[in-house]
Amino acid sequence: MTQLLEKVIALSKRRGFIFPGSEIYGGLQNSWDYGPLGVELKNNIKQLWWERFVRRRDDIVGIDPAMIMNPKVWEASGHVKGFTDPLRECKKCHERWRADQIGDSCLNCGSKDLSVARNFNLLFRTFLGPIEDSSAEVFLRGELAQAMFVDFVNVIKTSRVRVPFGIAAQGQVFRNEITPGNFIFRTREFELMEFEYFIRENEWEKWFEYWRQEMHAWIGLLGIDSTHIHEHEISKEDRAHYSKRTIDFEYDYPFGRKELYGLAYRADFDLKNHMTKSGEDMSYTDPETGDKFVPHVIEPSFGLSRSVLITLLDNYREDGDRVYLKLPPRIAPYKAAVFPLLSNREELRKKARGLYTHLKSQFSVTWDDRGNIGKRYYSQDEIGTPYCITVDFETLEKDDVTIRFRDTAKQERMAVKDIDVFLKNNIA
Repeated sequence: MTQLLEKVIALSKRRGFIFPGSEIYGGLQNSWDYGPLGVELKNNIKQLWWERFVRRRDDIVGIDPAMIMNPKVWEASGHVKGFTDPLRECKKCHERWRADQIGDSCLNCGSKDLSVARNFNLLFRTFLGPIEDSSAEVFLRGELAQAMFVDFVNVIKTSRVRVPFGIAAQGQVFRNEITPGNFIFRTREFELMEFEYFIRENEWEKWFEYWRQEMHAWIGLLGIDSTHIHEHEISKEDRAHYSKRTIDFEYDYPFGRKELYGLAYRADFDLKNHMTKSGEDMSYTDPETGDKFVPHVIEPSFGLSRSVLITLLDNYREDGDRVYLKLPPRIAPYKAAVFPLLSNREELRKKARGLYTHLKSQFSVTWDDRGNIGKRYYSQDEIGTPYCITVDFETLEKDDVTIRFRDTAKQERMAVKDIDVFLKNNIA
Protein backbone atom coordinates (compact mmCIF):
# COMPACT_ATOMS: atom_id res chain seq x y z
CA MET A 1 0.00 0.00 0.00
CA THR A 2 2.88 2.42 0.68
CA GLN A 3 3.85 1.94 -2.98
CA LEU A 4 0.51 3.47 -3.96
CA LEU A 5 1.30 6.64 -2.02
CA GLU A 6 4.76 6.82 -3.58
CA LYS A 7 3.28 6.41 -7.06
CA VAL A 8 0.67 9.11 -6.46
CA ILE A 9 3.29 11.52 -5.10
CA ALA A 10 5.51 10.87 -8.14
CA LEU A 11 2.60 11.30 -10.57
CA SER A 12 1.49 14.47 -8.78
CA LYS A 13 4.86 16.12 -9.28
CA ARG A 14 5.48 14.73 -12.79
CA ARG A 15 2.13 15.86 -14.16
CA GLY A 16 1.69 19.13 -12.28
CA PHE A 17 -0.80 18.30 -9.55
CA ILE A 18 1.24 18.96 -6.41
CA PHE A 19 4.84 20.18 -5.98
CA PRO A 20 7.05 20.35 -2.86
CA GLY A 21 6.88 23.92 -1.57
CA SER A 22 10.00 26.14 -1.83
CA GLU A 23 11.78 23.22 -3.50
CA ILE A 24 14.69 25.21 -4.99
CA TYR A 25 15.65 26.23 -1.45
CA GLY A 26 15.44 22.74 -0.01
CA GLY A 27 11.74 22.91 0.74
CA LEU A 28 9.94 23.54 4.01
CA GLN A 29 8.73 20.71 6.20
CA ASN A 30 5.48 19.41 4.73
CA SER A 31 4.79 22.46 2.61
CA TRP A 32 3.12 21.79 -0.75
CA ASP A 33 2.14 23.88 -3.77
CA TYR A 34 -0.75 22.94 -6.04
CA GLY A 35 0.38 23.00 -9.67
CA PRO A 36 -1.64 23.81 -12.83
CA LEU A 37 -3.63 20.57 -12.69
CA GLY A 38 -3.79 20.36 -8.91
CA VAL A 39 -5.40 23.75 -8.55
CA GLU A 40 -8.00 22.79 -11.19
CA LEU A 41 -8.81 19.55 -9.37
CA LYS A 42 -9.01 21.31 -6.01
CA ASN A 43 -11.18 24.12 -7.37
CA ASN A 44 -13.49 21.66 -9.10
CA ILE A 45 -14.02 19.84 -5.79
CA LYS A 46 -14.67 23.15 -4.00
CA GLN A 47 -17.15 24.24 -6.65
CA LEU A 48 -18.93 20.90 -6.62
CA TRP A 49 -19.23 21.08 -2.83
CA TRP A 50 -20.54 24.66 -2.95
CA GLU A 51 -22.99 23.78 -5.69
CA ARG A 52 -24.33 20.77 -3.77
CA PHE A 53 -24.52 22.21 -0.28
CA VAL A 54 -25.17 25.92 -0.86
CA ARG A 55 -26.42 26.94 -4.32
CA ARG A 56 -28.88 24.10 -4.79
CA ARG A 57 -30.39 24.45 -1.33
CA ASP A 58 -32.75 27.06 0.14
CA ASP A 59 -31.66 26.41 3.71
CA ILE A 60 -27.90 27.11 3.55
CA VAL A 61 -26.18 30.42 2.84
CA GLY A 62 -22.48 31.13 2.49
CA ILE A 63 -19.99 33.58 3.93
CA ASP A 64 -16.30 34.28 3.29
CA PRO A 65 -14.85 35.15 6.69
CA ALA A 66 -11.59 36.93 7.50
CA MET A 67 -8.51 34.87 8.29
CA ILE A 68 -7.60 37.13 11.22
CA MET A 69 -10.30 37.77 13.82
CA ASN A 70 -10.39 39.64 17.09
CA PRO A 71 -8.38 37.46 19.51
CA LYS A 72 -11.30 37.61 21.94
CA VAL A 73 -13.11 35.23 19.57
CA TRP A 74 -10.47 32.55 20.18
CA GLU A 75 -10.40 33.24 23.90
CA ALA A 76 -14.18 32.84 24.10
CA SER A 77 -14.18 29.66 22.03
CA GLY A 78 -11.56 28.06 24.27
CA HIS A 79 -8.90 27.79 21.57
CA VAL A 80 -6.33 29.95 23.35
CA LYS A 81 -6.28 27.64 26.37
CA GLY A 82 -7.64 24.36 25.05
CA PHE A 83 -6.61 23.98 21.39
CA THR A 84 -3.64 21.77 22.17
CA ASP A 85 -1.87 18.53 21.37
CA PRO A 86 0.26 16.63 23.88
CA LEU A 87 3.95 16.80 22.89
CA ARG A 88 6.94 14.62 23.80
CA GLU A 89 10.56 15.38 22.85
CA CYS A 90 13.33 12.87 22.21
CA LYS A 91 16.24 13.84 24.46
CA LYS A 92 18.72 12.18 22.09
CA CYS A 93 17.86 13.63 18.65
CA HIS A 94 15.48 16.38 19.88
CA GLU A 95 12.71 15.50 17.44
CA ARG A 96 9.24 16.35 18.76
CA TRP A 97 6.20 14.13 18.39
CA ARG A 98 2.56 14.04 19.34
CA ALA A 99 2.32 11.93 22.48
CA ASP A 100 -0.52 9.83 21.08
CA GLN A 101 1.57 8.84 18.04
CA ILE A 102 5.01 8.16 19.42
CA GLY A 103 4.51 5.30 21.88
CA ASP A 104 7.54 4.45 24.05
CA SER A 105 10.36 5.22 21.59
CA CYS A 106 11.38 7.98 19.17
CA LEU A 107 10.14 7.42 15.62
CA ASN A 108 13.34 9.02 14.30
CA CYS A 109 16.21 7.41 16.23
CA GLY A 110 14.50 4.74 18.35
CA SER A 111 15.64 6.18 21.67
CA LYS A 112 13.41 5.54 24.68
CA ASP A 113 14.72 8.61 26.47
CA LEU A 114 11.67 10.83 26.02
CA SER A 115 10.42 13.87 27.87
CA VAL A 116 7.14 13.81 29.75
CA ALA A 117 4.13 14.92 27.70
CA ARG A 118 3.27 18.62 27.75
CA ASN A 119 0.58 20.52 25.95
CA PHE A 120 1.40 22.46 22.79
CA ASN A 121 -1.02 25.09 21.44
CA LEU A 122 -1.91 24.67 17.75
CA LEU A 123 -2.86 28.27 17.02
CA PHE A 124 -0.44 30.27 14.86
CA ARG A 125 0.40 33.55 16.57
CA THR A 126 1.26 36.72 14.68
CA PHE A 127 1.10 40.48 15.20
CA LEU A 128 -1.27 43.08 13.80
CA GLY A 129 0.65 46.18 12.73
CA PRO A 130 4.29 47.15 13.20
CA ILE A 131 4.58 46.68 16.98
CA GLU A 132 5.36 43.15 18.12
CA ASP A 133 4.08 43.03 21.66
CA SER A 134 1.21 41.33 23.49
CA SER A 135 -1.22 44.17 22.72
CA ALA A 136 -0.84 43.48 18.97
CA GLU A 137 -0.94 39.68 19.18
CA VAL A 138 -3.54 37.94 17.01
CA PHE A 139 -4.03 34.44 15.61
CA LEU A 140 -4.41 32.97 12.16
CA ARG A 141 -7.70 31.11 12.21
CA GLY A 142 -7.50 27.47 13.30
CA GLU A 143 -10.99 26.64 12.02
CA LEU A 144 -13.85 28.22 10.07
CA ALA A 145 -16.63 27.53 12.55
CA GLN A 146 -16.15 30.48 14.89
CA ALA A 147 -16.76 33.01 12.11
CA MET A 148 -20.10 31.36 11.39
CA PHE A 149 -21.09 31.67 15.04
CA VAL A 150 -20.04 35.30 15.45
CA ASP A 151 -21.80 36.20 12.17
CA PHE A 152 -24.98 34.34 13.16
CA VAL A 153 -26.99 37.45 14.02
CA ASN A 154 -25.85 39.31 10.91
CA VAL A 155 -26.91 36.40 8.70
CA ILE A 156 -30.32 36.24 10.40
CA LYS A 157 -30.86 39.98 9.87
CA THR A 158 -29.72 40.09 6.24
CA SER A 159 -31.20 36.90 4.77
CA ARG A 160 -34.51 35.09 4.79
CA VAL A 161 -33.29 31.89 6.41
CA ARG A 162 -35.25 30.32 9.24
CA VAL A 163 -34.29 27.55 11.65
CA PRO A 164 -33.37 24.94 10.55
CA PHE A 165 -30.72 26.53 8.33
CA GLY A 166 -26.99 26.49 7.76
CA ILE A 167 -24.09 28.91 7.30
CA ALA A 168 -21.31 27.56 5.06
CA ALA A 169 -17.73 28.61 4.41
CA GLN A 170 -14.62 27.40 2.61
CA GLY A 171 -11.08 28.53 3.14
CA GLN A 172 -7.56 28.25 4.43
CA VAL A 173 -6.90 27.45 8.08
CA PHE A 174 -3.67 27.15 10.03
CA ARG A 175 -2.61 24.73 12.74
CA ASN A 176 0.86 24.53 14.19
CA GLU A 177 0.91 20.74 13.97
CA ILE A 178 3.67 18.88 15.78
CA THR A 179 4.05 15.98 13.35
CA PRO A 180 2.79 16.85 9.89
CA GLY A 181 3.43 14.24 7.24
CA ASN A 182 2.19 11.64 4.77
CA PHE A 183 2.11 13.97 1.77
CA ILE A 184 -0.85 16.39 2.06
CA PHE A 185 -2.65 14.34 4.75
CA ARG A 186 -1.43 16.50 7.63
CA THR A 187 -0.08 19.97 6.92
CA ARG A 188 0.17 23.21 8.84
CA GLU A 189 -1.93 25.14 6.35
CA PHE A 190 -4.86 23.48 4.65
CA GLU A 191 -8.37 24.18 3.43
CA LEU A 192 -11.68 23.26 5.01
CA MET A 193 -15.24 23.21 3.67
CA GLU A 194 -17.85 23.14 6.39
CA PHE A 195 -21.13 24.50 7.62
CA GLU A 196 -22.93 24.99 10.89
CA TYR A 197 -26.53 23.80 10.68
CA PHE A 198 -28.72 25.52 13.26
CA ILE A 199 -31.65 23.48 14.62
CA ARG A 200 -34.07 23.07 17.48
CA GLU A 201 -32.71 20.88 20.25
CA ASN A 202 -35.45 18.25 19.97
CA GLU A 203 -34.59 17.64 16.29
CA TRP A 204 -30.85 17.04 16.64
CA GLU A 205 -30.99 13.26 16.11
CA LYS A 206 -33.01 13.63 12.91
CA TRP A 207 -30.62 16.16 11.44
CA PHE A 208 -27.52 14.31 12.60
CA GLU A 209 -28.66 11.23 10.70
CA TYR A 210 -29.64 13.31 7.66
CA TRP A 211 -26.20 14.90 7.40
CA ARG A 212 -24.48 11.58 8.04
CA GLN A 213 -26.16 10.19 4.92
CA GLU A 214 -25.41 13.35 2.93
CA MET A 215 -21.72 13.08 3.76
CA HIS A 216 -21.63 9.51 2.46
CA ALA A 217 -23.36 10.66 -0.73
CA TRP A 218 -20.78 13.43 -1.17
CA ILE A 219 -17.89 10.98 -0.83
CA GLY A 220 -19.44 8.95 -3.64
CA LEU A 221 -19.31 11.99 -5.93
CA LEU A 222 -15.51 11.94 -5.66
CA GLY A 223 -15.41 8.42 -7.10
CA ILE A 224 -14.42 6.85 -3.77
CA ASP A 225 -15.04 3.14 -3.17
CA SER A 226 -17.47 3.04 -0.23
CA THR A 227 -15.66 0.00 1.24
CA HIS A 228 -12.69 2.29 1.93
CA ILE A 229 -14.82 4.53 4.18
CA HIS A 230 -15.55 3.73 7.83
CA GLU A 231 -17.39 5.50 10.62
CA HIS A 232 -15.74 5.82 13.99
CA GLU A 233 -18.01 6.80 16.86
CA ILE A 234 -16.00 9.01 19.21
CA SER A 235 -16.44 8.01 22.83
CA LYS A 236 -17.65 10.46 25.45
CA GLU A 237 -14.18 10.52 27.01
CA ASP A 238 -12.51 11.48 23.69
CA ARG A 239 -15.08 13.96 22.38
CA ALA A 240 -14.59 17.69 22.58
CA HIS A 241 -16.17 19.02 25.77
CA TYR A 242 -18.96 20.78 23.84
CA SER A 243 -19.90 17.78 21.70
CA LYS A 244 -22.86 15.52 22.53
CA ARG A 245 -22.06 13.17 19.65
CA THR A 246 -19.20 13.02 17.12
CA ILE A 247 -18.48 10.67 14.23
CA ASP A 248 -15.19 10.59 12.37
CA PHE A 249 -15.39 9.42 8.76
CA GLU A 250 -12.19 7.45 8.25
CA TYR A 251 -10.46 6.34 5.05
CA ASP A 252 -8.11 3.43 4.37
CA TYR A 253 -5.00 5.42 3.48
CA PRO A 254 -1.83 3.56 2.41
CA PHE A 255 -0.43 4.48 5.85
CA GLY A 256 -3.43 3.20 7.79
CA ARG A 257 -7.06 3.98 8.60
CA LYS A 258 -7.25 7.61 9.64
CA GLU A 259 -9.63 10.55 9.79
CA LEU A 260 -11.08 12.11 6.66
CA TYR A 261 -14.12 14.17 7.74
CA GLY A 262 -16.00 14.87 10.95
CA LEU A 263 -19.66 15.20 11.96
CA ALA A 264 -20.43 16.71 15.35
CA TYR A 265 -23.45 17.74 17.40
CA ARG A 266 -22.12 20.84 19.16
CA ALA A 267 -25.38 21.52 21.05
CA ASP A 268 -25.75 25.24 21.89
CA PHE A 269 -22.29 25.67 23.39
CA ASP A 270 -20.85 28.09 20.84
CA LEU A 271 -23.69 30.59 20.52
CA LYS A 272 -24.29 30.65 24.28
CA ASN A 273 -20.60 31.06 24.97
CA HIS A 274 -20.21 33.98 22.55
CA MET A 275 -23.41 35.53 23.92
CA THR A 276 -21.99 35.38 27.44
CA LYS A 277 -18.51 36.64 26.53
CA SER A 278 -19.56 39.38 24.06
CA GLY A 279 -22.77 40.55 25.71
CA GLU A 280 -24.61 40.28 22.37
CA ASP A 281 -27.94 38.50 22.16
CA MET A 282 -27.34 35.43 19.96
CA SER A 283 -30.83 33.97 20.30
CA TYR A 284 -33.29 33.34 17.48
CA THR A 285 -36.97 34.32 17.43
CA ASP A 286 -39.30 32.15 15.39
CA PRO A 287 -41.28 34.58 13.17
CA GLU A 288 -44.40 32.38 13.24
CA THR A 289 -44.61 31.24 16.86
CA GLY A 290 -42.64 34.00 18.59
CA ASP A 291 -40.54 31.36 20.41
CA LYS A 292 -37.14 32.72 21.39
CA PHE A 293 -34.27 30.29 21.89
CA VAL A 294 -30.58 29.67 21.25
CA PRO A 295 -30.33 27.15 18.39
CA HIS A 296 -28.33 23.95 18.66
CA VAL A 297 -25.83 23.05 15.93
CA ILE A 298 -24.89 20.10 13.73
CA GLU A 299 -21.46 20.54 12.15
CA PRO A 300 -20.41 18.57 9.04
CA SER A 301 -16.72 19.33 8.38
CA PHE A 302 -14.92 18.39 5.15
CA GLY A 303 -11.16 18.68 4.70
CA LEU A 304 -10.48 19.89 1.16
CA SER A 305 -6.81 18.86 1.17
CA ARG A 306 -7.75 15.37 2.29
CA SER A 307 -10.52 15.29 -0.30
CA VAL A 308 -7.89 15.90 -2.98
CA LEU A 309 -5.66 13.22 -1.48
CA ILE A 310 -8.27 10.46 -1.36
CA THR A 311 -9.50 11.41 -4.84
CA LEU A 312 -6.00 10.85 -6.22
CA LEU A 313 -5.43 7.67 -4.21
CA ASP A 314 -8.78 6.03 -4.86
CA ASN A 315 -8.90 6.85 -8.57
CA TYR A 316 -5.35 5.74 -9.39
CA ARG A 317 -5.39 2.79 -11.80
CA GLU A 318 -2.83 0.57 -13.51
CA ASP A 319 -3.85 -1.52 -16.54
CA GLY A 320 -0.76 -3.30 -17.82
CA ASP A 321 1.62 -0.53 -18.87
CA ARG A 322 -1.17 2.03 -18.83
CA VAL A 323 -1.60 4.34 -15.83
CA TYR A 324 -4.71 6.47 -15.52
CA LEU A 325 -6.72 8.47 -13.02
CA LYS A 326 -10.35 7.40 -13.11
CA LEU A 327 -11.55 10.83 -12.00
CA PRO A 328 -15.27 11.58 -12.21
CA PRO A 329 -15.56 13.89 -15.26
CA ARG A 330 -17.12 16.70 -13.23
CA ILE A 331 -13.96 17.12 -11.15
CA ALA A 332 -11.31 16.16 -13.73
CA PRO A 333 -8.97 19.11 -14.50
CA TYR A 334 -9.76 18.79 -18.22
CA LYS A 335 -12.99 17.36 -19.58
CA ALA A 336 -11.48 16.60 -22.99
CA ALA A 337 -8.27 16.93 -25.00
CA VAL A 338 -8.24 17.86 -28.69
CA PHE A 339 -5.51 16.59 -31.05
CA PRO A 340 -4.63 16.79 -34.71
CA LEU A 341 -3.66 13.27 -35.82
CA LEU A 342 -0.45 14.64 -37.30
CA SER A 343 0.99 17.87 -35.96
CA ASN A 344 2.87 18.67 -39.18
CA ARG A 345 -0.20 18.71 -41.43
CA GLU A 346 -1.59 22.22 -41.52
CA GLU A 347 -5.08 21.24 -42.67
CA LEU A 348 -5.46 18.91 -39.65
CA ARG A 349 -4.04 21.47 -37.23
CA LYS A 350 -6.36 24.18 -38.51
CA LYS A 351 -9.48 21.99 -38.20
CA ALA A 352 -8.45 20.71 -34.76
CA ARG A 353 -7.59 24.19 -33.53
CA GLY A 354 -10.97 25.49 -34.59
CA LEU A 355 -12.73 22.70 -32.70
CA TYR A 356 -10.54 23.28 -29.65
CA THR A 357 -11.30 27.02 -29.62
CA HIS A 358 -15.02 26.34 -29.92
CA LEU A 359 -15.07 23.80 -27.07
CA LYS A 360 -12.86 25.91 -24.82
CA SER A 361 -15.52 28.61 -24.76
CA GLN A 362 -17.82 26.17 -22.93
CA PHE A 363 -15.67 23.52 -21.25
CA SER A 364 -12.29 23.04 -19.62
CA VAL A 365 -10.39 21.39 -22.48
CA THR A 366 -6.73 21.14 -23.43
CA TRP A 367 -4.74 21.10 -26.65
CA ASP A 368 -1.97 18.55 -27.28
CA ASP A 369 0.09 18.08 -30.43
CA ARG A 370 3.29 16.73 -28.87
CA GLY A 371 4.78 13.44 -30.03
CA ASN A 372 2.72 10.64 -31.54
CA ILE A 373 -0.91 9.92 -30.78
CA GLY A 374 -0.07 7.07 -28.40
CA LYS A 375 2.06 9.30 -26.20
CA ARG A 376 -0.71 11.89 -26.09
CA TYR A 377 -3.22 9.26 -24.95
CA TYR A 378 -0.79 8.08 -22.28
CA SER A 379 -0.28 11.65 -21.02
CA GLN A 380 -4.01 12.43 -20.88
CA ASP A 381 -4.77 9.14 -19.13
CA GLU A 382 -2.29 9.98 -16.37
CA ILE A 383 -3.95 13.32 -15.65
CA GLY A 384 -7.46 11.86 -15.74
CA THR A 385 -8.85 13.48 -18.92
CA PRO A 386 -12.05 11.50 -19.65
CA TYR A 387 -12.18 12.01 -23.43
CA CYS A 388 -9.63 12.51 -26.20
CA ILE A 389 -10.88 13.94 -29.50
CA THR A 390 -8.71 13.39 -32.58
CA VAL A 391 -9.09 15.23 -35.87
CA ASP A 392 -7.89 13.02 -38.75
CA PHE A 393 -8.15 12.91 -42.53
CA GLU A 394 -11.63 11.39 -42.36
CA THR A 395 -12.71 14.48 -40.40
CA LEU A 396 -11.90 16.65 -43.39
CA GLU A 397 -14.24 14.56 -45.55
CA LYS A 398 -17.12 13.66 -43.20
CA ASP A 399 -16.86 16.29 -40.43
CA ASP A 400 -16.62 13.65 -37.72
CA VAL A 401 -13.85 12.81 -35.25
CA THR A 402 -12.49 9.93 -33.25
CA ILE A 403 -13.37 10.13 -29.56
CA ARG A 404 -11.46 7.91 -27.14
CA PHE A 405 -12.78 6.94 -23.71
CA ARG A 406 -10.24 7.03 -20.89
CA ASP A 407 -11.57 4.20 -18.73
CA THR A 408 -11.88 1.60 -21.52
CA ALA A 409 -9.40 3.00 -24.08
CA LYS A 410 -12.08 2.28 -26.70
CA GLN A 411 -12.74 4.64 -29.61
CA GLU A 412 -15.72 5.59 -31.72
CA ARG A 413 -16.59 8.08 -34.44
CA MET A 414 -18.76 11.06 -33.61
CA ALA A 415 -20.05 13.95 -35.70
CA VAL A 416 -18.44 17.27 -34.81
CA LYS A 417 -21.89 18.85 -34.40
CA ASP A 418 -22.74 16.33 -31.64
CA ILE A 419 -19.67 16.86 -29.44
CA ASP A 420 -21.09 19.80 -27.46
CA VAL A 421 -24.16 17.85 -26.40
CA PHE A 422 -22.09 14.74 -25.69
CA LEU A 423 -19.80 16.62 -23.30
CA LYS A 424 -22.68 18.41 -21.59
CA ASN A 425 -24.39 15.07 -20.97
CA ASN A 426 -21.28 13.26 -19.76
CA ILE A 427 -19.43 15.67 -17.51
CA ALA A 428 -22.24 16.55 -15.11
